[in-house]
This record gives sequence, C-alpha cells and structure tokens, in this order.
Amino acid sequence: MAHLQLQKVGKSYGAVEVIPGIDFEINSGEFLVLVGPSGSGKSTLLKMIAGLEETTSGKILVDGEDITHLDPSARDLAMVFQSYALYPHMTVRDNMSFALRMRGEDPAEIDRRVKEAVVMLDLGGLEGRKPGQLSGGQRQRVAMGRCVVRNPKLFLFDEPLSNLDAKLRAQTRIEIRRLHERLNATSIFVTHDQVEAMTMADRIALLKDGKLQQIGSPQDLYLRPKNTFVATFIGTPEMNLMPGQIETVEGVFQFGGMQLPASQERQSRLTAAMKPGMPVKVGIRPEHFEIVPAGTKGALEIKVNVVEWLGHEIFIFGQSSFGAIGVRVPEGMAVAPSAKDVLSIRPVSDRWHVFDAASGDNLLAE
Repeated sequence: MAHLQLQKVGKSYGAVEVIPGIDFEINSGEFLVLVGPSGSGKSTLLKMIAGLEETTSGKILVDGEDITHLDPSARDLAMVFQSYALYPHMTVRDNMSFALRMRGEDPAEIDRRVKEAVVMLDLGGLEGRKPGQLSGGQRQRVAMGRCVVRNPKLFLFDEPLSNLDAKLRAQTRIEIRRLHERLNATSIFVTHDQVEAMTMADRIALLKDGKLQQIGSPQDLYLRPKNTFVATFIGTPEMNLMPGQIETVEGVFQFGGMQLPASQERQSRLTAAMKPGMPVKVGIRPEHFEIVPAGTKGALEIKVNVVEWLGHEIFIFGQSSFGAIGVRVPEGMAVAPSAKDVLSIRPVSDRWHVFDAASGDNLLAE
C-alpha cells in the first residue's frame, strides 16, 4: 500500500496549459477513480504519476518520498492499459512473469507468484495459451495478472474496460474491485464512464479542462454536487436543470408556478445564500420527483414524449414549461405512463438543488 500526494501538479505543452495545477491525496489502500469527459486531463495526470509524462510543475509524493522525476521503473507501480499491451508471441505464463524475469527474480519465487495470480484471476488452464487465443476479458485479466505478480505499491488502470462489450465490462468491474480488496492495494482508475466511477470508487475525482471539479465519495458527488457540471455528469439520466427565479409566497418557495417543498433549515440556508431576484437554475434528479393527482396545487405538468422501460425501473421524458424534463416512475405504479399522457409532478422535500446561473455553483453546497 502507498499514500500518494499530488502538490500543484501541472502540465503544459508549449504555451498550451492542459492541467493548471492539481492538489489532492490518495490514502493507503484506497480505490480512487479519475473521471471526466475526453480531453479533461485524466489520462495525462495518470501518466505523470506513472512517469510516462514529465510534469511541468508541482510534486508527486509516495509515502512522503518525492518521485516526480524518477524513471517509471524506479516508482514501484504497475499499470494496466486500455490496449492490454501483451506480448503476442508469449504465453499467458510468460507474459505474466516477464517483468520478474527481467529483474532477475528467483525462478521458484516467480513460479509461486504466477500460480497465485492465475488462481486469483481465474486463469487456470490458460497458462500455455497466447493472447490471440484468448477472449477480450481473458486478455485483460492477464494484463492485470502481470501487475499483480510484481506486488507494487500502486496500481494504475488507464481505461482498461473500454475494449470490452457491456456484459464483460460489468463482470470485469467486479473482478477489478475484488482484486483490489484482496490485495488491499492503493489503486487509481481512469475512465470517462461515470457508471464505472460510481460502482467502483471509494472516492471519485471529477476533472474538466484539467481542473478538479469535486473529489469525494460517489454519494457525495451524486447527492451534493458542487456545481452544474458535477450535477449533470454524475447520474443517468442526468439531473434536470431549469432556469428561472425563486420567489417566496406566503413562506413557500415558488419556481415558475412549481412549489419547492423545503424544511426550515433549507429555507434558512437558501434565503441566506440567494439574493432577491437572483437568476438561478433549479436541479432535480429524475427520481426526486413524485407523481401527484392532476390539479394539485404547486405541481408541474409534463406531456410525455418517450417512455423507457428498463425492467426494474421506468423513465419518462417529456415537455414542461421549463422545457425537456426526465422523471423516474415510482416502482409499483398501477398504470405506467405512455406517450402523449399528461402527468402532474412535484419535487420531493429537500431533494432539489439551486445553482447560481452565472457561476454554476451550488448555493446549498455544504
């Protein structure tokens, strides 16, 4: 295990600054996921940690030791790539043992570690096969096995599931997380897929344009997003954002005719954070609406356009006075909505957010 610190780590290519300077820590034994859209700097940051890219500024510390300018081979880490990076002419056994043989490890010790990794990764019976004779999921497990046998301080994963189909991605997610738990390792996993981030991470670091938007547990980013980018990137379907102004009518928050039920504490916090007439965006996740009887005071009407039935849940998408909107239908609803239906909905108390329309910052962020 290793404790990793990034101190104002930045990267520029000539005059182009891709990462202006990032600070955060990864605790020993933690599984941290770097997530963000293409071009956000997550793979570049991972490569700087690995030593495959030179840092322009800042320091990278592992257990207090400055490794910023060490060669990759001296950093005691292992990396799993998107492309597997296996030697096509070598067997599974030879691919997994190659780095140990190059380091001159004892043959008996190499054999022991490879056998342990084969069992751990369910590769029994495949030791004599070459990569071309394996499925995509098996190749990825071999790539992970090559890292496991080295017993490094840090495991780095650079979008390792991108080449797998949906079913294999789900299976391999579980395998990687299980491997992490068994090894009690410190792991950094890069992905552009927020579902992978939500299901695998102890903590998520969300990047945009090389800047850290928020770092915290999956629950933190989902339930307490710091800005509109975090709110819409995390969650499927994404959070509904509706522009307008909040008014107080007889002690009740009103937003374009829709009532925003709130506890006394929330009313006090929002009143303190929001100036009268301030342009805002109200954010509500699809599952944080409730369907109410037609004509309910303070409800919002939505004309259904599309119904997505996913087996365990139903999402409806339609038009409202705020524009397009998505709503999760509660489980067990007697009659599921269909296209062209008109529903009345309203937000659940305290399960909505208010963002500054100009900055995008969450006015209710703790």
